[in-house]
Amino acid sequence: MTPHDFLAAEFEGHRPHLKAVAYRMLGSLAEADDAVQEAWLRLARSDAGDIDNLGGWLTTVVGRVCLDMLRARRIRGERSLEEHLPDPVITREDGGDPEEQVMLADSVGLALLVVLESLSPAERLAFVLHDMFGMPFAQIARIVDRTPDATKKLASRARLRVRGAAAVPDPDPVGQRQAVDAFLAAARGGDFDALLGLLDPEVVLRADAGLPAGGMKVVRGAGAVAAQAATFRRMATAADAHPALVNGNAGLVNILGGRLFSVMSFTVSGGRIVAIDILSDPDRLARLDLIALDGLDVLPGD
Repeated sequence: MTPHDFLAAEFEGHRPHLKAVAYRMLGSLAEADDAVQEAWLRLARSDAGDIDNLGGWLTTVVGRVCLDMLRARRIRGERSLEEHLPDPVITREDGGDPEEQVMLADSVGLALLVVLESLSPAERLAFVLHDMFGMPFAQIARIVDRTPDATKKLASRARLRVRGAAAVPDPDPVGQRQAVDAFLAAARGGDFDALLGLLDPEVVLRADAGLPAGGMKVVRGAGAVAAQAATFRRMATAADAHPALVNGNAGLVNILGGRLFSVMSFTVSGGRIVAIDILSDPDRLARLDLIALDGLDVLPGD
């Protein structure tokens, strides 16, 4: 094995962790792949023999790359994930491969990713690297060009916003699925009262149809969400709903006319549905990887 081949093999061992970091930073699977690839290019150009801790070095590089990408988004005025949903990670309910398990550790649901997008780039980096991956503040400080104490304050501010806005999903997957099945049954029956009983009073519905269909629409409150009963019924009766995990939470993959129609993720907390995230943007759905869902026959996107 050549030194280059050995280095490439070492890098591949770190790839799942690096992609998990980048996904939490960026909320985009394609951009996460780009950030990881950039880390490989920088490693290949470096003197790897001088690197004492390859995993830490690579995580630092990916953090810097993601920080630059987040800052560039703001300069370009791109839409944030507050205006569109992040890319969902879809897996079987009986679990996925090791890389998917790393990607979805820490219950990084779609609702949490939306909250992370509301943070400043530096706050997001400090929170993700410290609270989710245990990187010391002294190391993060060098990435954001702050003192360790200032970096702690960044993470603290982020932590307060996350705790106040992102509900922690119930850990019981069976209970989550029961809530989603009950929602589906109520939707098919157009049962407003049943829907209302399943929803948390402060439930949030985010539905992203993409542009030019209007982008993401947000509905808040159990009454307002349950009032969408007619829409839920049309969707539930027209499409074939397949259970799946969406970012580790109970969800549905809906197929209509042999094509992927929508992906739904449910955040269930305290036995009630506190968030529903629906991605129905045709362009983004066409780029999703459904290979992990065995037996799901979906026509390729246009």
